[in-house]
Amino acid sequence: MDIRPNNTIYINNLNEKVKKEELKKSLYAIFSQFGQILDIIALKTLKMRGQAFVIFKEISSATNALRSMQGFPFYDKPMRIQYSKTDSDVIAKVKGTYVPREKKVPEKRKAPAEEAKGKKNKAGAPGVPPIMPGMMPPMPGMPPMPGMPPMPGMPPMPGMPPIAAVAPPSQPLPEQPNNILFLTNLPEETNEMMLSMLFTQFDGYKEVRLVPGRHDIAFVEFETDSQSSLAKGSLQGFKITPTNAMKISFAKK
Repeated sequence: MDIRPNNTIYINNLNEKVKKEELKKSLYAIFSQFGQILDIIALKTLKMRGQAFVIFKEISSATNALRSMQGFPFYDKPMRIQYSKTDSDVIAKVKGTYVPREKKVPEKRKAPAEEAKGKKNKAGAPGVPPIMPGMMPPMPGMPPMPGMPPMPGMPPMPGMPPIAAVAPPSQPLPEQPNNILFLTNLPEETNEMMLSMLFTQFDGYKEVRLVPGRHDIAFVEFETDSQSSLAKGSLQGFKITPTNAMKISFAKK
């Protein structure tokens, strides 16, 4: 009996030697191209070793991922992928069919005295306008301090030079194309296998070069400038992790 399409795909035959966090990061890197991923579950228990679940927001994304990545060599082992037999907790909550497994521990409330103190600190004294950090409140009847810039719409004080206009920033020069790309803003877990799986889908890919002692940068080489330009445009801003959007530029010649 065939399993009906599901937002969640089940993957097995994974390399059991890969650490849990590295496995999740690598799975996110290769599957996020098919659509928004809500969660990745990979456990290292004896029963779940070598297996993982990838939960997509849309069923169509899960379907495309299953068809495209079936048998893909992932850490030297071909992935076996199928739809999950049941909905994940994330999807069940969206559908309204979720049944909690454990009772949630209630959050500890602050004591009434602490809440009242917090509200008093936030409110401040009634009728007193807020003061910017680092500024002294004006004293009644005192003129503005000398040397301070005039308020908008007010003429400058006698003897004060006019404020010079700020020159607009100069426009950056356009990048010179190169067959070698420079990657920045990479997460700490980045490795050669992870980047290779991202860029090997583009024609002309040659190799990835990591920089010893620097996890946040790397170089990717292609055969021609046009091939590297295509990869740069396609993966610019690609999120290897939810918090790290990859920045790609041409390496300087």
